[in-house]
Amino acid sequence: MKKRNVLRKMMAGCMAMGLLFLTACSSGTTQGSGTDKGIQQRVIKAGIGLNEDHPEGQGLLKFKEIVEQKSGGKLKVQTYFSATLGDDLKMTEALQAGTQEITIPSTSPLVGIMKEFGIFDFPFLFNTSEEADAILDGPIGQKLLEKLPEYGLIGLGYWENGFRHVTNSKRAIETADDFKGLKLRTMQNEVHIDAFKELGANPTPMPFSEVFTALESHTIDGQENPLATIKSNKFYEVQKHLSLTKHVYTPFVFLVSKKFWDTLSSEEQKILQEAAIEAGKYQRQLSREEDQKALDELKKTGVKINEISDQERQKMAEIIQPVVETYAKKFGDDLVNELYNELDKIRQ
Repeated sequence: MKKRNVLRKMMAGCMAMGLLFLTACSSGTTQGSGTDKGIQQRVIKAGIGLNEDHPEGQGLLKFKEIVEQKSGGKLKVQTYFSATLGDDLKMTEALQAGTQEITIPSTSPLVGIMKEFGIFDFPFLFNTSEEADAILDGPIGQKLLEKLPEYGLIGLGYWENGFRHVTNSKRAIETADDFKGLKLRTMQNEVHIDAFKELGANPTPMPFSEVFTALESHTIDGQENPLATIKSNKFYEVQKHLSLTKHVYTPFVFLVSKKFWDTLSSEEQKILQEAAIEAGKYQRQLSREEDQKALDELKKTGVKINEISDQERQKMAEIIQPVVETYAKKFGDDLVNELYNELDKIRQ
């Protein structure tokens, strides 16, 4: 990969983009068998790792509502929240095995299944949510969805997890040096782990369902997640500091078991595809509204909130640039160059 200046990427101006969900060309629509049996009575088990009151949880409820309305009540969606069915990776594996029908994980834990999703883990990749929309709903996002059937999965589009920030019980993170020695929970994701190591932190992967207890017992010092997740899971009760690092943007990907998908009629597939897209638009908008609301509410909890100066974020980006270069080779130089070229176009 041709070396790129992350600082220039981070500071470049951005052009606002609309939501560009691709309704007709999702891999889910094109890869399923699509029989002509009409709409059958079915129960669809859909689980996520986050709480029902999180924007993702509300998006899943919207999906349920749309599916049941469009199918005349024949397709029933059973919803499971708060990692009741396991963490993101376990539920994804259940889809592959055909024992669960739907999950909507972050792309980060899926890198072990499909390495190309790792491009979305590059720190300071996106400046705005609109940039992320344009990439995810454009040719690059679609290209990754089209690879999923090889792994027993169907992708119906992307939802939003959001920009990630760091909380901890030790100190405010104002400079790159403040990361040194902090034991931070991360997802089981090589890019995240190596980036935090480069900053001097001690990244500690663990399932999301275990994070609150680990923070409360001081097994770990901190964690990193979007604001809505920090608020929804009440991490502020066991953390003193929230630093608005905005270091990574994480998407959700709407997944369906291919084994299940291939049993559906064309009409049933269309209902699920359209519902995933419509609910996704709702979820993204709610996520962005909740992000600001969560920040306002977190300010009232007593947690100490600090922003990171542009200069310090630039230094952080420069420190972790070798990590980006290393993983660009692993994920595919051509794909990574295509990603940055598309971002150049969006920002012009």
